[in-house]
Amino acid sequence: MFGTIVNTVLIILGTLIGTVLKKGIKEEYQATLFNAMGFAAVALGANAVVQNMPKSAYPVLFIVSLAIGSFVGAALNLAGRFNRIVGRFGNSNLNKGLSTAILLFCIGTLSILGPIESALHNNHTYLLTNATLDFVTSIALAATYGIGIMFSAVVLFFWQGGIYLLAGYLEPFLTEGLMAEVSIVGGVLIFASGLSILGIKDSKTLNMLPALLVPVVWYIIISFL
Repeated sequence: MFGTIVNTVLIILGTLIGTVLKKGIKEEYQATLFNAMGFAAVALGANAVVQNMPKSAYPVLFIVSLAIGSFVGAALNLAGRFNRIVGRFGNSNLNKGLSTAILLFCIGTLSILGPIESALHNNHTYLLTNATLDFVTSIALAATYGIGIMFSAVVLFFWQGGIYLLAGYLEPFLTEGLMAEVSIVGGVLIFASGLSILGIKDSKTLNMLPALLVPVVWYIIISFL
């Protein structure tokens, strides 16, 4: 798990650096950083959707996924539970930054295929590339939201660690088609997080998180047909 450990450590390091930088930023510039992170998330989400939409074999699957996932997430009140946990840190904005960080760090081709490449072929290239990107992103997020962003490193460690341990079983299912569908849904969620940060629309993105599982279930079903 060398690549995953490096990825985790760099997020922690980036968070510490960003937190130090935050202390030197005047309060009047805080809004500027919030806007920057919001627009960045919107751009990254839109890019993921645009890049992967042409690869989709089921163009309406992401719509069905969002509908079903949002219904399940709302029933489980994932956003409310998450906000109560994060609220203990005393930062009302941290929940938006942290949910965005988790999506950016965990829901992507590099973060999903990386642990499989690492486990099966001892190839850490994907994860080291992902670690570099996450390092820079964690600095920016921590400079905006503070040290609480470090919690995303824990989530990433268990996420990638779980994929690493199950690599032999997951590899046959993670086809290019499935990755495209998951990336489209993930892109929409990241886009929605950006709108929430900008104060345009609070879509309770975490309630939509189960939508990521719908394409997986669909591909498992059609594999048996």
